[in-house]
Amino acid sequence: MIKEFKEFISRGNVMDMAVGVILAAAFKAIIDSLVADIITPLLNVFLEDVDFQDWVIKAGPVEFGIGNFINQVISFLVIALVLFFIIKAMNKARSLKGTKEEVAEEATTKVCPYCKSEIDIEATRCPHCTSSLE
Repeated sequence: MIKEFKEFISRGNVMDMAVGVILAAAFKAIIDSLVADIITPLLNVFLEDVDFQDWVIKAGPVEFGIGNFINQVISFLVIALVLFFIIKAMNKARSLKGTKEEVAEEATTKVCPYCKSEIDIEATRCPHCTSSLE
């Protein structure tokens, strides 16, 4: 069982996924900073210096951080928008790659007209039925 686990871990897909998770964590930190340091202050200009972090609903001793939730929703929307543009660009690049004309490969075999076997293109006699070929 340990051997199978080692094989699973050493597969390329698992390593690619691990790299993706690490990059996603770093990307999340960048997006959080973008929302907290740029987008929220811009929204505050239009909302007359309202700080989302101050938006709290109190129900007895419990406080609900509605402002923090709004910041997280904005972060999610920014991440979704960026991923949408990345995936769209990748799909466009993939479609452009597929439109290149494929070069036709030269034939290396031919079919014997007598026994219908596939033979080398330069053969003058069929190795299967020994017929002379033109």
